[in-house]
Amino acid sequence: MHQSSGRWRLGLALSLLTVFLWGILPIALAVTLQALDVYTVTWFRFVMSFALLAIFLAVRGKLPTLQQLRSTSWQLLACATIFLASNYILFLQGLALTSPTNAEVIIQLAPLLMSFGGLVVFKERYTLLQWMSVGVLTLGLALFFHEQLASLITARGTYLFGSGLTILGAVAWAIYALAQKQLLRSLSSGSIMLLIYGGCALLFTPFATPKAIFTLNAFHLGTLVFCSLNTLVAYGAFAESLEHWEASRVSAVLALAPIVTLIAVWCVSVLAPNLLAPERLGFIGVLGAIAVVVGSVAIALGKRRHS
Repeated sequence: MHQSSGRWRLGLALSLLTVFLWGILPIALAVTLQALDVYTVTWFRFVMSFALLAIFLAVRGKLPTLQQLRSTSWQLLACATIFLASNYILFLQGLALTSPTNAEVIIQLAPLLMSFGGLVVFKERYTLLQWMSVGVLTLGLALFFHEQLASLITARGTYLFGSGLTILGAVAWAIYALAQKQLLRSLSSGSIMLLIYGGCALLFTPFATPKAIFTLNAFHLGTLVFCSLNTLVAYGAFAESLEHWEASRVSAVLALAPIVTLIAVWCVSVLAPNLLAPERLGFIGVLGAIAVVVGSVAIALGKRRHS
């Protein structure tokens, strides 16, 4: 099993960078989907990320060697590639049928599932205080998104279907993340992401319509490029954070992403009211946000119980 380096401060910093980038990503994706289909958006993100990462690794002389590739579990790599590709398309489809905030809260099932997977697969352990913090975090998410959760119960048609797709995307992401961490035994985080990006790009090539990109206006082309750069940096930071910190701790920090999304939606709705509708948040929602922050920090910074 892969063992973390123990540099938890670096792992925390990388996790927070990932939280910020993933928090604002649903907004950029929602805007991009106004002009482009989900398959082409996903394909372009993977192609651009693969190309830029390949150049970066080549310049630094850190492209994966043949010896490293031979020692890699290709079954595990294929698993990570397929499930990350599934996560991307399911999340985008869910986002297109619902809203940025709704998609972001449901996708929080992913880090929670990853956290529990880290406890089972990598034999990580929580203290009693951390288990109590899991309860606080879960309660906080329920309070923070009580209005959205109520919508899920009463919704019909495409909204409910989109939420279901997002749940499946969360499950797919958790499986990918656990496979990604195990792959660190034989490859660096950069090499792993390069191979996964390339594999995902090939998977989506038959479904993409590249010529549609040339019909975009400057604004939508800019949001598409931003989504691609966001993919490269966010997943690079996430992959590297797993090198230095336990999967269960990283997943706890990632639970902060919905708060970033809500703040970003509010900012965009104020600056460009015709682009996104503002989210309404009352006292219970604010109380839930505080609980999410407290629970996430307590899980992430709590001392690990040795097995």
